[in-house]
Amino acid sequence: MRVFSIPMRTRFRGLTRREGVLVRGPAGWGEFSPFPEYGPAECARWLAAAREAAHDGWPAPVRDTVPVNVTIPAVGPERAYAMTKESACRTAKVKVAERGQSDADDLARVEAVRDAIGPDGQVRVDVNGGWDVDHAARMIRTLDRWELEYVEQPCATLEELALVRRRVDVPIAADESIRRAEDPLKVRAAGAADVAVLKVQPLGGVAAALRVAEACGLPVVVSSAVETSVGLAAGVALAAALPELPFACGLGTLSLLKGDVAGDPLAPVAGEIAVRRPAVDEEALRRWEVPGDARWRGRVAGAQQHLGGPEVIGAAP
Repeated sequence: MRVFSIPMRTRFRGLTRREGVLVRGPAGWGEFSPFPEYGPAECARWLAAAREAAHDGWPAPVRDTVPVNVTIPAVGPERAYAMTKESACRTAKVKVAERGQSDADDLARVEAVRDAIGPDGQVRVDVNGGWDVDHAARMIRTLDRWELEYVEQPCATLEELALVRRRVDVPIAADESIRRAEDPLKVRAAGAADVAVLKVQPLGGVAAALRVAEACGLPVVVSSAVETSVGLAAGVALAAALPELPFACGLGTLSLLKGDVAGDPLAPVAGEIAVRRPAVDEEALRRWEVPGDARWRGRVAGAQQHLGGPEVIGAAP
């Protein structure tokens, strides 16, 4: 069990470091990196994804490259403009509704990103469930002056998403409502979204995510959970295996970390990521490794208990 802890370049989802566990099996490396607030039942899906990556492998790809967006954290407008320009991506996802910030901060950030990406680029915003229905409807109408592609998870619940969707013209994408739901397919039945955002780890692996994509019947955006190249490779494998890929994917997130565990990191070039599985570099991994972390041993054990089946990660020394 190889525990890693990598600093973030910018505070993201309240995190200043990205932590997790890497495991190696006959099919390659897998990543288990659930967010701190997730309990054992939710973590079991993340562990299933690590098991699949390390022991089972992924489906054959149907494309060689995957288009990606640049992810803009809750930074000031000047930094948001620069990050968009530096990325060379033609789609930008902008984080809004950050705790401690105002609507004015969000408006300035989105305006800066639109200025940077130009009229032909796509701008989407990610709320992470941070608004109530009235606030969401008001802000979406205001933000749409910059021609939004869609708004991701404006409210926390499926019921709220459905209400917002009926009040605005901008498409609504569901993220947390899928990855944290007991039944990810309820989002379609509730009429809550136009787009499904799928992340491999929270859904239990690439094969499980493909089943969700097929059953939900919505256009899919594949996104990351801000992982190392090991976790990102699983997201790329999902995007590469989908029959159709109508949107740029949220897999260009490696730039949010100050380091990586691969010798040839899975970073985008000119707005695209090549479909490949980079090898873990031992020297790079040792730089970020936290040996013998009892906290992560406990999280793995709790997830394993819920998951059942063959042990994913052996006992740590």
